[in-house]
Amino acid sequence: MAAMTASPPNGAGHDRFTRHTITAVMAVIAALAFVFSFGNVWALALRLGIPQPIAPLVAPMVDLSVIGLLVALHHLSVRGVPEAELKPATRLMHLCGLLTLALNVAEPITAGHYGRAALDTVAPLLLLGWGKVGPALLRHLHASGTPAPEHVPATTRTTEPTPVPAQAPTSASAPDAAPMTAPDPLLKAARRIAAEHHDRHGQQITPAQLRTRLGVAPALADAVHAQLATG
Repeated sequence: MAAMTASPPNGAGHDRFTRHTITAVMAVIAALAFVFSFGNVWALALRLGIPQPIAPLVAPMVDLSVIGLLVALHHLSVRGVPEAELKPATRLMHLCGLLTLALNVAEPITAGHYGRAALDTVAPLLLLGWGKVGPALLRHLHASGTPAPEHVPATTRTTEPTPVPAQAPTSASAPDAAPMTAPDPLLKAARRIAAEHHDRHGQQITPAQLRTRLGVAPALADAVHAQLATG
């Protein structure tokens, strides 16, 4: 019984460790891409005849834009902001990532070093990939970490050998009955999307449609839909 009561904190700690690991990986890749790109773009600027004091300033303008947008998308994704609201920032980050990719491969391509050009694509492509996947992973991990009903069946299994298991379902059903609470920014965005859907189609939005528009997990979409119905 003591082992069962200790399992939820372990699960919560595992979710926290996973989120921190993904955040650290994104930060390390962004920092390495910044350093990697800095030297390549500096060499390209000097090759194109840009003055020495100005040449080192070209790469940070693009790379710092990517890093700033990555930090902003990470923060907003953890706060539960829907994917639709983050599309402008995501597009800008992808544009900056493509500029970083082009600046990295321009110098070796013009010099005819195609093997080096292929190697120089690694950091920008990883930065672009994590910029797309990282916020979505954090959003789903944040949504899946909110409810914790998985330990309830294990508690009922331990009470099966006992002669009075009748009270166990009533006490264990409380966590299942407790609804998931959606963050305020997500609820506001869902309310606006539901109003637009009703004005356009003349009917209430379904949980599946709401999940598609918000880009969140099914359980979180159901909780938001239930809050809209009761609110």
